[in-house]
Amino acid sequence: MDRGLWSIWYEIADANRADYLAWFHGVHIPEKLARPGYAWAAHYALAGGNGRAYLALFAAATTATFLNPSPAQLAQRQSAETRRMIGMRQRAQSCVLAEEARVDGPQIAQRGPGLTAGAVVQFGCYTTASSAVDDDLGAWYAQERFPLLAELPGCIGARKMLVSVGAQKHAILHEFVSMAAREQHFAPHEADAHKPDTWMGRVRAQLTHALGSPMVGQRLWPAVPG
Repeated sequence: MDRGLWSIWYEIADANRADYLAWFHGVHIPEKLARPGYAWAAHYALAGGNGRAYLALFAAATTATFLNPSPAQLAQRQSAETRRMIGMRQRAQSCVLAEEARVDGPQIAQRGPGLTAGAVVQFGCYTTASSAVDDDLGAWYAQERFPLLAELPGCIGARKMLVSVGAQKHAILHEFVSMAAREQHFAPHEADAHKPDTWMGRVRAQLTHALGSPMVGQRLWPAVPG
């Protein structure tokens, strides 16, 4: 399965974009996937990033794959080319995540290739104000958000995660078949985050998101058919 996730989000300057993407898609991702335990990888261009912001996802059965060796240990072993390319990243953040729960949407069959995350994702990474908020947050996901996603048109699924390595505590990954489907069916529900009289509004006001979170991305690699 793929219940461990390593997420990295960052910006790339316009002058470096072509070289970086050619290396990342043609060299770095294949190198990662050749390592034991890696299940899939995906790379997304983030909406609103003016072509400069990206999200990379690597998946494995558990977080142990990403801790043997760990990200810090891998950094010490990088080739000169890898150091140069990764040095192009600006405002980079990352976290290693352990899946806590997941829900399949009506379009679960459109994951892929294989277990690869969908053509469009929305990813959020955040901390809570207290353990009481953790309680309320978990109940909201289990009782309101997941049941909604299980029936939402255009939704492939979602997974709620806990941070094993990183500055935040929680993360959520939603998957959709297309940007249009997300905007039509999911975005209206996101408006509840700004309504204090809703359950989502109450919880959202007590979360502190990482820089750039939540983010919405269109998959670049592997390429989306059609």
